Amino acid sequence: MSSIDEKPTFNLKAVVQETGLKPDTLRAWERRYGLPQPARTSGGHRLYSQRDIDILKWLMDRQEEGLSISRAVDLWRQLLAEGKDPFMEMVDEEEIVGPPPLEVGDTLAQLRESWIEACLAFDEQRAEYTLSQALALYPPETACLEVLQKGLSEIGRLWYQGEASAQQEHFASALAIRRLEAILAATPPPTRPGRILIGCPPEEEHAFSALLLTLLLRRRGWDTVYLGANVPLERLQSTIERTEPDLVILAAQTLNTAASMLPVAELVQESGLPLAFGGRVFNVAPSLQERIPGHFLGKDLAQAPNLVEQLMTSPTVQEAGEETPQPYLDALAHFRERQSHIEAELWEHAAELAIPAAYLARANRSLGEEIVAALTLGDISLLGHDLEWVRGLLHNFQHRLPEDTLRRYLKLYHEAADKQLNQNGRLIVSWLEDFVTAQSS
Repeated sequence: MSSIDEKPTFNLKAVVQETGLKPDTLRAWERRYGLPQPARTSGGHRLYSQRDIDILKWLMDRQEEGLSISRAVDLWRQLLAEGKDPFMEMVDEEEIVGPPPLEVGDTLAQLRESWIEACLAFDEQRAEYTLSQALALYPPETACLEVLQKGLSEIGRLWYQGEASAQQEHFASALAIRRLEAILAATPPPTRPGRILIGCPPEEEHAFSALLLTLLLRRRGWDTVYLGANVPLERLQSTIERTEPDLVILAAQTLNTAASMLPVAELVQESGLPLAFGGRVFNVAPSLQERIPGHFLGKDLAQAPNLVEQLMTSPTVQEAGEETPQPYLDALAHFRERQSHIEAELWEHAAELAIPAAYLARANRSLGEEIVAALTLGDISLLGHDLEWVRGLLHNFQHRLPEDTLRRYLKLYHEAADKQLNQNGRLIVSWLEDFVTAQSS
């Protein structure tokens, strides 16, 4: 292609006449898929090059061969990534053959079910094709929320109940994240003032919701900087100074990572920036929302962008939550000092518990982390939420351990804690005693 081919020359009307595409279609393709990417006049009007027109015609040819527009865009980018010139390549018929096309009347629920089935079967082609159909029929926001987010939630439920493997759940998550990243990369440049920093606190590895929120905000024209999972506290201050955001958003899914969010939130507050946050743990333990000095984004991720827009329009820095009571700080320091002694006693009873060594090590580590998190957050009762999750995981589903395994384990943990902790640790011992008693009744 010569430089003349890429020179912005043609206005929107000329491109409509040349291609037969409607203006709304041109704008929709540009917004959803980033193709083409016309230049702009000083007045903001689109100017297309001959190459832009040729790209549009190429995409239309692929549609006539049976591809959806999203699949045609994927094929274009695939050829470019392979170092090929799409205009010079013959498109093999096998490249455009996929599962039977879905009917226009197919609902999002049917598309979601098809995507789930494909993921559980490790059928990447069918999963991608199904999502491409959803993206062709619905706006990207709707397709991602209804197919990917709800689909992953359902696969997670199947995993919890032992009806899906960890490998199936990881396969689906990888596909979903990869497609989100591709859509995110194709979004147009931001059009609204201000910048938003989005990530997950230390130790939080589940970043899908943060990535999806990034996409939802990008689609609304916001300038977002996505930091991903497990953002270290040590580097956050320099990152804030370098990116100069107007709002910071954090997502945590577990009690442990909610606790690791607290110092991050305090650092953001000290920087004079508003903070917004969300995640599963704040939904199952609503009292936890009051401990984070920020704005809770609500249970529905689809509605979160509305609150974000309010914060960007009228930013407010939340006051710090209540400080962790001194008895909790004393208990935390004492527990950390004696934790290894408590766990050593558990290992002495490993045969009595009849728990495989790997599970016992995991249980000790997890319960220790949960106790530290609850003490850090100043509410020992928060332990109950995650222990109920572990109960289901151990007893009924993944590991198929006996019904009373968790109860016996916690009983022995309580006895070891009672022996190893002094008065500073009484609130831990008392809570364990109450929990074990309640589970035995």
